[in-house]
Amino acid sequence: MVPALANQLIHEDSPYLQQHAHNPVAWYPWGEEAFLKAKKEDKLIFLSIGYSTCHWCHVMEHESFENKSVAEILNKDFVSIKVDREEYPHIDRHYQDIYALMNKRGGGWPLTIVMTPTKRVFFSATYMPAEDQYGRAGLKGMLKLLNDAYHDRRAEVEKSATSIEKAMKAHQDKPLQKREIKEKKIASLFVREVKQSFDYTNKGIGNAPKFPHATTLGTLLDLYSVTGDKDAKNLALESLLAMSKGGIYDQIEGGFYRYSTDARWMIPHFEKMLYTNGELLSVYAKAYALTHNQRFKEVVEESIENIHTYFYTQGLYYSASDADSDGKEGKYFVFDYHDSLKELEKGGFSKEDAKSILTYFSIYEEGNFEDEQTNPYLSGLKRPSFLEKGRALLVKNRAKKHYPFIDTKIQTSWNALYIRGLFKAGKWVDKRHQKEALYSLDQLLKHLYINKVLYHQVILGKKAKIKGYLEDYSFLIAALLEGYQASFEEKYLTLARVLLDEAMEKFYHQDQWYMSDDAFRSKAALYDASYASAKAIMIENIFAISLLQEDLRLDGLAKKMLSQTVRELAVNPSQYPTAMLLSLQSLKGGIVLKSTIKNLENSREEIAQIRYPFIFLKPGNHEEFLACKIDQCFASDVKLKNVIQKIDNL
Repeated sequence: MVPALANQLIHEDSPYLQQHAHNPVAWYPWGEEAFLKAKKEDKLIFLSIGYSTCHWCHVMEHESFENKSVAEILNKDFVSIKVDREEYPHIDRHYQDIYALMNKRGGGWPLTIVMTPTKRVFFSATYMPAEDQYGRAGLKGMLKLLNDAYHDRRAEVEKSATSIEKAMKAHQDKPLQKREIKEKKIASLFVREVKQSFDYTNKGIGNAPKFPHATTLGTLLDLYSVTGDKDAKNLALESLLAMSKGGIYDQIEGGFYRYSTDARWMIPHFEKMLYTNGELLSVYAKAYALTHNQRFKEVVEESIENIHTYFYTQGLYYSASDADSDGKEGKYFVFDYHDSLKELEKGGFSKEDAKSILTYFSIYEEGNFEDEQTNPYLSGLKRPSFLEKGRALLVKNRAKKHYPFIDTKIQTSWNALYIRGLFKAGKWVDKRHQKEALYSLDQLLKHLYINKVLYHQVILGKKAKIKGYLEDYSFLIAALLEGYQASFEEKYLTLARVLLDEAMEKFYHQDQWYMSDDAFRSKAALYDASYASAKAIMIENIFAISLLQEDLRLDGLAKKMLSQTVRELAVNPSQYPTAMLLSLQSLKGGIVLKSTIKNLENSREEIAQIRYPFIFLKPGNHEEFLACKIDQCFASDVKLKNVIQKIDNL
C-alpha cells in the first residue's frame, strides 16, 4: 500500500528516488509497470534522469516536480519515470548519447527525455524551468506542445522518432575515420592535443566550467616516465599544483570538489564525488613519487582524512555529498570574513595573527562568492607557523553549519576506484594506506560479492538487488590486482581472473564490450568521461592478468581489443587517455619483476621509485631478481639496482 502523499518511488532504495518519493508527480521507477501503463493508456513517457547530489536536479525538482500545476499536466497526459543515473549508468549513457546527437553538444543532469509509448525518443533537454525564463523554454508550455503534437500530428512525431533512431544507428555503426598513423606517434599527438586545449594562464585543461581531468593528467605523468617528454610532465604538474592551491580543493578540510565554475579554479561546484577523489588520489600520489613536492603529499593525506571523516562507514565509502546545505549552494564550505576573524580571536589569536591566517586562505571582507562570502584558496604567501591551529578553528566554525546531504549508496565501481587510489597512496606516500586499502577491499567483497554474485550497489542494512555492470567488474578487478601487488595474497589474483572470465561471458559479444548484460544494451565507450573508461580499464586488466599468469592467449586477446581502437586513438587521442596509455603499454611491453616474497617486500621502497609505469610484482622461488616480459626474461641479478638499470635501458 502506497502511503498518502507518496508516489511509486517510495518503495525504492535509491536516495535520489527517495528524494522524489513525495513529489505530487506520480513518478514510477524504471520498469515494465510504467511502460505497460504508457502503452495501455496511449500516453507519452516523461523520463527524468539525475542523481542525489546534483544541484540543478534539486532546482528542477523545486521549480517543477514540487509544483502542483506541473504535476497535474504530467499526471494527466504522461507516464513519468525517474532514473538514478548512478543506479542505471547504462540507461543514462544511452539517453545522453541521444541528447548529444539531437542537440550537437554534450548533455548533463537533470536529463529530460520525452518518448512515445513505445519508447521512441523525439524530444530531449537538460534542466528546464517551470515557466519560460533564463532564455529557456518552460516545462509547462513544452509539455503541452509535445502532448498536442503526439495526439494531433502523430505521423510527424513518429517520423521524427524514426529519423533519430536512424541517426543513432548510423552514429553507432559508422566506420572509423581512416587515418593511417603508427602507434608510436599517438603519444606525441596526445601531448600536442592537450597543449592545444591547455590554459597556460591558469593551468589545467579547457576553460570554464573546468574539470580536473584526472586520467589525462595521470597519463601525461606516465608518458613522461616512458618517453621522457618534459612537456607532458610540466602540463600535468602545473595543473596539479594550480588545483591544489585553488578553490576546487577544500583548503580547510581537504578533498576535491567536482569541478570549477570558472577558469581560475576559484569557485567550485561544491559537490564532492568519491570517484573524483579516488582518481585524484592516484595522480597526486604519482606526482609526489616523481617530484617529492610536499604539497602533493599534503593533498593526498588531507583528502584521505576528509573522505574518511564524511564518507567512511564499515570500511566502505559513500558515493557523494551535495553542493547545497540548507538549500543554499556552498553554504557549509564558504566563510564570512568578520565572523571568521572573531572566531580566531576567541580561539586565542591576536588580531594580527588571525588576519594572517585569513589572508593565507584568501578570506577577505569583499568575498569571492555570494553575499560577500569566501571560498578559500591559497594566496601564495608564506605559511604561518601557527596555521594548523588556525585551520582547526576554521573547521570548528564551519561545523556550526549543517554538512550537505550525503548519498549513502555503496557503489562497487566507485569504491573500487577509491580503494585503488588508496593503494597508490600506500605505495608512494605512506605504506599505512596499503593496510587501509586491503581492509576496504575485503569489506567491499563481503558486502557486494555475495554467493559468488557481484552487485552494483547497496544501502548498508538493505539487500543488494542490482547485479554488477561492466564498470563494477572492471574497477573491482583493477583493485584486486592492486591488492595482490600490495599483499602477494594469491586469493586476490585468483578472484580477479574469475571475475574477468565472468565479465567476458556477460559483457563481451561479437568483439564488442557492453555496459550491462540485461535487456537494455548500451555499448561501452572507450573515451574517459566523468572517470576512466570501464572498457579501457578492462583491457588494462587483461594485459595485467596475462602477464601475471603468463597467459599468451589473454595477451593476444588484449592486443586484439586494442587494435580495434587504434583508429579512434589516432583521430583524437586526448579523448581516450586511459586507452592511449594502454597503446603505449602494448608497444613497450609490461614487465613482471620476480623474486622471493622476502626480497620483494624488503625492496618495496626501491621498487616504488622505478620510473617505468608498467611494472608488476610476482613472488616466486628465485633468490635473484628477474625482470620478464610475457614471453621472456631479459634481466637477472642478485642486486635489484642492476635489474632496474636494465629496465631503464629499455
